[in-house]
Amino acid sequence: MNWSMYTADRSTHCKIAAVGFAVALVIVAIGTAAQKLNPGTDIMAAQAPSVIKTGAPVVYSNRDGSVIR
Repeated sequence: MNWSMYTADRSTHCKIAAVGFAVALVIVAIGTAAQKLNPGTDIMAAQAPSVIKTGAPVVYSNRDGSVIR
């Protein structure tokens, strides 16, 4: 294998192209698998507003008894 881009021969080019193709294939496979993990989700469901209700206030104290809010 040649270590310089200027003197790279045909086999070095083929190896680099094969590695690039394999990485692209892995990225496509991961993207396809991630898309199929959530079946039934809809664009409208993803844009629906979500309401988060807060709970009661919490008060913490130190060991010496001072209150931290």
